[in-house]
Amino acid sequence: MPNSSGPILKIDHMQMRYPRSHHWALDGLSLSVKAGERIALVGPSGSGKSSIAKTILQLLPSGSICKGELLLMGQDPRKLVPTKLRQFRSQAVGLIFQDPMTRLNPLMSIGEHLLDTLKGHQPKTSRKWRKDRAETLLARVKLDHARFSAYPHELSGGMRQRLAIALAIAHNPPLIIADEPTTSLDVVVADQIMSELTNLCDELNSALILISHDLSLTGRWCKNTAIIDHGQVIEQGTSSDLLRNPKSLLGKKLLHAARSLEGDISPPKPNRKIVLEVENLRCWHSQPGLPWHNNWLKTIDSVSFQLLEGECLGVVGTSGCGKSTLCRSLIGLSKIRGGRVILKGENLLNLKGNKLKKAQKSLQMVFQDPLACLNPKMTVKDAISDPILIHEQTTISLAYERSRELLAQVGLNPAEEFQNRLPRELSGGQQQRVAIARAIALKPKVLICDESISMLDAEIQSEILMLLRELQSNLGLAILFVTHDLKVAAGFCHKILVLDQGKVIEKGPANDLFNSPKTKITKLFSQTCPRLP
Repeated sequence: MPNSSGPILKIDHMQMRYPRSHHWALDGLSLSVKAGERIALVGPSGSGKSSIAKTILQLLPSGSICKGELLLMGQDPRKLVPTKLRQFRSQAVGLIFQDPMTRLNPLMSIGEHLLDTLKGHQPKTSRKWRKDRAETLLARVKLDHARFSAYPHELSGGMRQRLAIALAIAHNPPLIIADEPTTSLDVVVADQIMSELTNLCDELNSALILISHDLSLTGRWCKNTAIIDHGQVIEQGTSSDLLRNPKSLLGKKLLHAARSLEGDISPPKPNRKIVLEVENLRCWHSQPGLPWHNNWLKTIDSVSFQLLEGECLGVVGTSGCGKSTLCRSLIGLSKIRGGRVILKGENLLNLKGNKLKKAQKSLQMVFQDPLACLNPKMTVKDAISDPILIHEQTTISLAYERSRELLAQVGLNPAEEFQNRLPRELSGGQQQRVAIARAIALKPKVLICDESISMLDAEIQSEILMLLRELQSNLGLAILFVTHDLKVAAGFCHKILVLDQGKVIEKGPANDLFNSPKTKITKLFSQTCPRLP
């Protein structure tokens, strides 16, 4: 272990360029991190935050150019041969990814992941020692020993992230890098994960680099913050100072965007016409059990609500409460066991064939991950034109013309610059704008947004919410807005429903529910929402 007074990590005037790229991903970046220090790296998409982590670990594609000073525990990882570098990485750095499933092998049990990691870097230890150490690691991240033989798909998102933390601290590394570790988690689970992670860092005296787009989250858990842009540190200081009075133009823009997500953006009053009415909706799934005994998983259990023209209704709840199942059932992707879904006066459950297909045009969805819902081999204009050609039986030329109009409508101007690109050639915010354009191509009356901004940085989140509000005003859209962030729902929605175990446990005007919650779960959501000072 290095001396506690010296830096664990020292980067000075670092330049890094990926192969076939014409610009520096890191351009003169300098950063120093001491033992036990917690520092957040924030900045817009493409600013170079994740490139910093890749450079530290030398997880760069062959042909990358890396110049400048880089010292990790007093060593330059670039000078190590591959076998020594792999060993050094595991001893020096624990890495926690945004999506733990990208690291976990679906064919290996939880225990096997830990045992494999321990054996790979400490091969001379006995199996008993490795088994005891694995069980100790599970206990430290508050995972039940009974999960030792479980597989990743049998764990919730929060449990998988706990396992990722256990793997990261397996060798007591002096530095832990967490790259957007809570993006896909609800605020209650995110608070638990960050609490456990920071406590473990304190126990091990490990430094923490937290890469995040959430200023309120970084302000809560990190003493220091560095703002990154174009591969440089443009502002650095204590988190409290940066969140109160940033000096840089970008810092001020990020803070303004973050505050706009927390504040009431005064949504216009909805029209009083009911567009969608859900009555006693039930989505029950049969589980294995005794032949004479029905064992039902009540994912959605007697949920009822009304959605007015021009209204935004927020749906909030912990992971596994049924939010996504509710969305999927409304658009026909999950089986409905009972109740009524009345869209524009027609019960969708009574319709079949072409009548159902025609009715469902009025109900469209924007998913959490735009890259996952767009065909990677289809250009932007083809992706947007596809539903138009399927449902409206028009010509390709007219469909393409309509796609260009939609691109302009969602702020991708000039449309000709974007129409021939593939999804991977767009930024995350641009991908989500394309997904929204595709969703409104059929002129729906109801737009369902399932965690549609959770993977974006604060500035892009604010832009997408403003776009949705503008589209809602211009098109008269009713929006069902599903989110795990109660403060965003309170600022964007007229009303909020809180789900728990498939039931609506609380509902009411957005600001009232956020400021004066009645149920235990809603109070917990309100208390654990990180807020700006």
